[in-house]
Amino acid sequence: MEYLLQCTIFICRMNGVSYRPGYVTLHRSGELRKRGGALWNTMGECQLCPRECKVTRLEGETGFCQATSALKVASFSPHFGEERPLVGVGGSGTIFLSHCNLGCVFCQNWDISHQGAGLACTIEDLAHMMLELQARSCSNINVVTPTHYSPHVLLGLDLAASRGLRLPLVYNTSGWERPDILEVLDGVVDIYLADFKYTDPLLASKYSAEAENYPILTKAALMEMNRQVGVAAPELNGVIFRGLIIRHLVMPGNVSGSLEAMRWIAAHLPADTYVNIMLQYRPAFRAHLYPEINRPVSRQEYIQVVEEARRCGLTHLDVDL
Repeated sequence: MEYLLQCTIFICRMNGVSYRPGYVTLHRSGELRKRGGALWNTMGECQLCPRECKVTRLEGETGFCQATSALKVASFSPHFGEERPLVGVGGSGTIFLSHCNLGCVFCQNWDISHQGAGLACTIEDLAHMMLELQARSCSNINVVTPTHYSPHVLLGLDLAASRGLRLPLVYNTSGWERPDILEVLDGVVDIYLADFKYTDPLLASKYSAEAENYPILTKAALMEMNRQVGVAAPELNGVIFRGLIIRHLVMPGNVSGSLEAMRWIAAHLPADTYVNIMLQYRPAFRAHLYPEINRPVSRQEYIQVVEEARRCGLTHLDVDL
């Protein structure tokens, strides 16, 4: 009880830096719960993601993602493998949500995203996880693959805020989001951690279950995310509390359209946008069925992308060189 009382009177003071998450104000006004309820009702004919399956998840039906209205969580813990400005000292407080709306054939977490590994949880359970991660000195609450569970995230956040949660919220997404859903998240999310997987609609369709509109919707989403939270800039303690972080996974044979992705970011977003150019691709799940992506990325392929990003004038790059 003493801990919770202390939480209610300070504004996220970590390593000497004070930050007040936007969701705190929305919670106090009742707006956060209202928005969570509106998203919950959307599951009546689910259109939370661009697939717009329109199944009745509230009655147990499932669409592409295979999730009903019952929340499933694969794991939660401090995570030290995220970008350094998210990890801080105590780690990023990750909550891995089960299922996924994108369905990439090369997914490294296929047991969670495709097979739905995880345990059924309530909104109360989710709020408890958030508060436990705060108690373990995590730098933020990092909800992984949240798109199809956005109602649960907002309602869990509202409950946790009522009990003293004051950590920034990281929305760790594939980038493939509906613009109208992102509008509901305005003021709720502190940090958007968004993938930018493809620039070619045909390749997006081929490797991500016919998600042909991935490039156009993700570009729109990235611009909306930037409008909401701006550039992600580390504080004096090196930790990021607010802003957009873009992840781009370099893939074999330029499947991800990496050079075009760097050019698009440079042309449409601030030059100091935080861009993590990732070298971690390894063939996983069903990648072996596609010879062109059934190999790691070469060092030269990766360096070419980094050089293009620099040539385009991008100044805040997280690279593996």
